[in-house]
Amino acid sequence: MPRTIAAAGLVLATQEPGNVTGHTTRLLRMSRPERAHVLDLPRRRSVAAAALVSLRPRQWTKNLLPFAGIIFAAKLGDLSRWTEALAAFAAYCAASSASYLVNDVRDAPHDRVHPVKRTRPIARGEVAPRLAEALAAVLIFSAFVLVSPLGIASIVFLATFFALQAAYTLALKHLVLLDVMTIGGLFVVRAAAGAAAVEVRISPWLLLCTALLALFLALAKRRGELVLVGAEATPGRPVLEGYSLALVDQLVTVVAASTVISYCLYTFTARDSKAMMITIPFVVFGVFRYLLLMHRRDLGEEPEEVLLRDAPILLCIAGWAVSAAVILAVT
Repeated sequence: MPRTIAAAGLVLATQEPGNVTGHTTRLLRMSRPERAHVLDLPRRRSVAAAALVSLRPRQWTKNLLPFAGIIFAAKLGDLSRWTEALAAFAAYCAASSASYLVNDVRDAPHDRVHPVKRTRPIARGEVAPRLAEALAAVLIFSAFVLVSPLGIASIVFLATFFALQAAYTLALKHLVLLDVMTIGGLFVVRAAAGAAAVEVRISPWLLLCTALLALFLALAKRRGELVLVGAEATPGRPVLEGYSLALVDQLVTVVAASTVISYCLYTFTARDSKAMMITIPFVVFGVFRYLLLMHRRDLGEEPEEVLLRDAPILLCIAGWAVSAAVILAVT
């Protein structure tokens, strides 16, 4: 694999084919650097592959919230509502991907010096800013086309999502506390939009749980970023200057406890049956497991990686989903 050396002086690394080992490199130095950090960079992707990565499909799991309305309203056998939820899911995948493209264009200079974000296609120059902006425009149009048959409420929710996302990208992500609270608000919009799309009532307690869980993940992400800044692995985003590890740890503790309490209150009051209380241990374990990973392994800077790769959390989510679906269907 080609290797690049970033240092005070300009250093070029070229791999010579035909070498006996196949891994020997010839270094051409214009000045000898005092300190050099060897970085492994992935091979350049095609424009199509890079554009797909720029959409961040791993983040689409956030848009599964439109299906929550069907599950919690116990309408699992209604095919038309599944079709409506699928349309809402696709629309918010397009909407969120459009937002990521615009955000990556604006943040490209900052991303290039970040240990993780420097591999993003726009930051690496694999996707031109104009192409990214054009693709974002197409996705925004497609999102509105998808929700138009779902009614005026769905259109209003999508417009609200775009407005809040634009406010976050342009200003709110630079404001301490408002940055993470905006992220929570975006998740609430997704959940409410899903309920409106399938025409079911969603419990206010469930919306509160959604907001608190999103706030919990956002604060854990800020903590992960602070850890990287402390290790001098990245200069960090400007808003981090208003946070500290001690403050974020306190906020995470408060929000984690509030998330569990609000979910417990939902199971007590949202339905006539109290059987949903059986699912409380899954929520408690999931929150505790994430806290463990955050403190013991300094994970959390990329929440989607934790949620998609940690086996205990995946099993916990699966257990919660199955037990909740069975209880809601039976009761």
